[in-house]
Amino acid sequence: MEIIPAIDLKSQKSVRLYQGDFDQTTLIDADPLQQALAIQKAGLTRLHLVDLDGAKTGRPVNRTIIEQICAQTNLKVEVGGGIRTLAQVNQYLTSGVDRVILGSAALTDPTLVQTAIQQFGNDQIVIGIDGKNGRVAISGWLEESDVTMTALMTAMVAFGAVNFIVTDIEKDGTLSGPNVAQLAALQTAFPMTNIVASGGVTTKQDLAALAQAGLQAAIVGRAMATGDLPLAQLAEVAEDVS
Repeated sequence: MEIIPAIDLKSQKSVRLYQGDFDQTTLIDADPLQQALAIQKAGLTRLHLVDLDGAKTGRPVNRTIIEQICAQTNLKVEVGGGIRTLAQVNQYLTSGVDRVILGSAALTDPTLVQTAIQQFGNDQIVIGIDGKNGRVAISGWLEESDVTMTALMTAMVAFGAVNFIVTDIEKDGTLSGPNVAQLAALQTAFPMTNIVASGGVTTKQDLAALAQAGLQAAIVGRAMATGDLPLAQLAEVAEDVS
C-alpha cells in the first residue's frame, strides 16, 4: 500500500483541522518546507498538500510555500484547495507539482474537470471527493450538497477520471479510524479507479483493513504529528501492510 503523508497549509504554516472546522486548528509545523524535507528523508516519495486558505477563498493562497517545497525536494507533490481554473491548474503543473486535485470544481464546474483531463491527462488530474453521510461537501467543507459521492464519481469516471481521493469529513483529524465500509463500497462499485483513502487513518491496523478492503493508497496526516504513525515508521509500515 502506498502511504501519502499530508501537509495542510494555512497562512504558510502546516496545521491540522478537526473535522474540517477552521476554528479547530492545531499547529503542526511553522516551517512546512522543513517538514517536507523530513518526509523525503524518511523514505516517502509522494506528498499531499492542501491549501486550506485556498479551499475557503477559491484562489491559491499558499502557492509560494508549495512551489518552494516542489523546488527543494524530490517528492512527487499533489496539490488541492482553491483550484478553480485551467490557468491555475497549468500554473501548478508547470511549477513542479506532479498532480492537481480538483474538489469543489468537480461539483460546481464539471466542464472544467472534463477539459482539464483532456488537456493534462488523467494521471495529472485527481478528483477530490469530500463528504459527510455519503453526500459531497464543497468550499473547504463549509457547504454540504445534495449530491451523493457515488453520483459524483459516476460523472467523473465518464470524463475519464481514474484517480480519486475520498475523504470522510467526520473522520478527518479525529484519529478515530477511516470509514472502511464506505471506501470499500466505492472501490467495489468503481473497480477501474484508484481510490486513495483519506480521513481518520491512525494505526497500522487501519492501513491493513484498507488494504484488505482493496484500497491501494492512504493519506496520513494528524497521526504523523501525534506519533500514532510516526514519520520514521511510515515507509516501513507501508511495506509491511503491502
